Amino acid sequence: MNLTELNRIATAMVAPGKGILAADESSGTIKKRFDAIGVESTEANRRDYREMLFRSREAMSQCISGVILYDETIWQDAKDGTPLVKLIEQSGAIPGIKVDEGTQALPMCPGELVTVGLDKLAERLKKYYERGARFAKWRAVIDIGSGIPSMTAIGVNAHALARYAALCQAAQIVPIVEPEVLMDGDHDIDRCYEVTTRVLNKTFQELRVQRVALEGMVLKPNMAISGKKCAKQAPVEEVAEKTIRLLKACVPAAVPGIAFLSGGQSDEEATAHLNAMHKLGPLPWGLTFSYGRALQAAPQKAWSGKAENVAAGQSAFSHRARMNGLASKGEWQSSLEKKAA
Repeated sequence: MNLTELNRIATAMVAPGKGILAADESSGTIKKRFDAIGVESTEANRRDYREMLFRSREAMSQCISGVILYDETIWQDAKDGTPLVKLIEQSGAIPGIKVDEGTQALPMCPGELVTVGLDKLAERLKKYYERGARFAKWRAVIDIGSGIPSMTAIGVNAHALARYAALCQAAQIVPIVEPEVLMDGDHDIDRCYEVTTRVLNKTFQELRVQRVALEGMVLKPNMAISGKKCAKQAPVEEVAEKTIRLLKACVPAAVPGIAFLSGGQSDEEATAHLNAMHKLGPLPWGLTFSYGRALQAAPQKAWSGKAENVAAGQSAFSHRARMNGLASKGEWQSSLEKKAA
């Protein structure tokens, strides 16, 4: 393992003013997104859509540090025969790959899930590295509800994340470690804070046990935020303050950077929260975004599967990427959204 090189890539992934595009939706998830805009989810349409994003020169070169791909996408070529991985590299961004194989019900733990995909992961990582992937992603899902999460669910998911991370580093690939505490429930921000603290503490304990080099990884956590169904939604400043307090308590300074998931927040909420956190600096690690829906909802709508809308889709993507790039330096203002509109 060349830790200097892993650290160089991890640091580039969280460079100031840039963040990670999560374009790794599974076939089922992208079908839902396409259904919403009236586009059939064929392999060609999925390819055309992602090619549109990767050819958005302004966004990709100025605001995107890396792109998380789905297995189908990493092997696809653009319409002109250029591998999509090469388009990403040519823009100056780093190609990455989602390697988990989704979730299964966790035995003896009703309503809880465990992420699977460790079998044969070592062989898959070799092939992804040869194709150009320099980082990977594995998502664990922790739900908050009555009597959950259990220590069992937190423990098995943290263990799997750590094993995945060790396999990645052995394959010279930077692991994005993503323990996501979902915001789907009616819990308040303090319950989210408490559960996320338990999840992150257990995750870092397991990473140490598995001898993962913290200098060669990126953390992708949720923010401390109210559940979607909670009657009292915490304001932007409270989300920022509690999230930073939580991260300072749980995340060692050796980690080069933290790239948040948007987790169902609206485009503008995700941007405002990240921006507010940068007002609380200086911070011991780089702090940026690794957004999927919060970067893609607008370009998907603008594109709507039509070739004549490619420029409009790219313009919408560039705007969201630029807004989040500014937020990752604490330089975003809501007035900039209104100007664009």
